[in-house]
Amino acid sequence: MKPLLIDMRDFFSIIEVMGARSYLGEFELMLLLAVIRLGEEAYGVPVAHELEQYRGRIVSLGSVYAALERLEAKGLITSSLGDPTPERGGKAKRYFRVTKEGLRQVHETRRVLTRLWRTIPDFKLEFHLEER
Repeated sequence: MKPLLIDMRDFFSIIEVMGARSYLGEFELMLLLAVIRLGEEAYGVPVAHELEQYRGRIVSLGSVYAALERLEAKGLITSSLGDPTPERGGKAKRYFRVTKEGLRQVHETRRVLTRLWRTIPDFKLEFHLEER
C-alpha cells in the first residue's frame, strides 16, 4: 500500500477555512444575549442573574467570568472598568459590550438554528419527547 502524502499548504488552508465557520456554543450564545439585553448594566453579577432567570438553574459566577474572558479573547465582547464604588470596597465593576463581530455571530447562530428547527416537523419533536 502506498503512503498518503499531504501537501501541508493544503492542510493549513483547510484548518483556516474550518476555523472561520465556527458557531457559538450554547453558553456563549446565552452570555452574548444577556450582555445585549442588559446593555449599559452588563457586568458579571447581573449577567449571571439573567442566565439563572432564563435557564431556571443556578449559574456559577466563576464560570460566567471565565466565559466572558474567553469571549473577549475571541473579540466577541469588549470590557471596560467603571468607577470604584464604596459598596464594593472601592473596587470597580467590569462592564461588557458586544462587538460587531459578536453581534454578527449571534445573528449567524440564530439563522443556522432557525433553519435546523424548521426541518423538524412538530410530530417528530412530540414523538421524541414522549419516548423519555
